[in-house]
Parts: sequence; C-alpha cells; structure tokens
Amino acid sequence: MPNIKSAKKRVLISKANYEKNKAYRSALRTAIKKADSAIDAKSEDMAVVVNEAVKKIDQAATKGILHKNNAARKKSALVTRFNKVNA
Repeated sequence: MPNIKSAKKRVLISKANYEKNKAYRSALRTAIKKADSAIDAKSEDMAVVVNEAVKKIDQAATKGILHKNNAARKKSALVTRFNKVNA
C-alpha cells in the first residue's frame, strides 16, 4: 500500500480506469462475437452487425484500449469473413 498521498490517488484512479476498460473490452468482445455468429448464420442483418463491431473496434483503438495494429487486424479478419460469405 502506498504511503504518499499522490500515490494513493493514483491507485484509486488506476483501479477506476481498469474497471472502465474492462467493461469496454467486454462490450467489444460481445460485439465481435455477435458479428461472428451473424456471419456464421448468414443472417439478414449481418452487414449492420459487422459495421457495429467495426465501429466498436475503431473506438477501442482511439481510446487506447486496443493497439492500432491489433484493431486493424481484428477489422480485417472480420470484414474478410463477411466478404467471403457475401460473395
């Protein structure tokens, strides 16, 4: 446990940020899973769900939750699967 006042504050802030990032990461994973299942099922709203997942991935990269290359890789894989099913 830190003794310095600023270090105590940093512990609280980092815990709060961890919780926010954890929730956002969970929502991101859920969106990607929904898109994957929509692609597998070849549902009619597949394009909408994939676009939402891509949007979430972009937002996560902007917020620093994902590295930009990781985000690009995830988007590429998702859109490639979507295009294979659509073609």
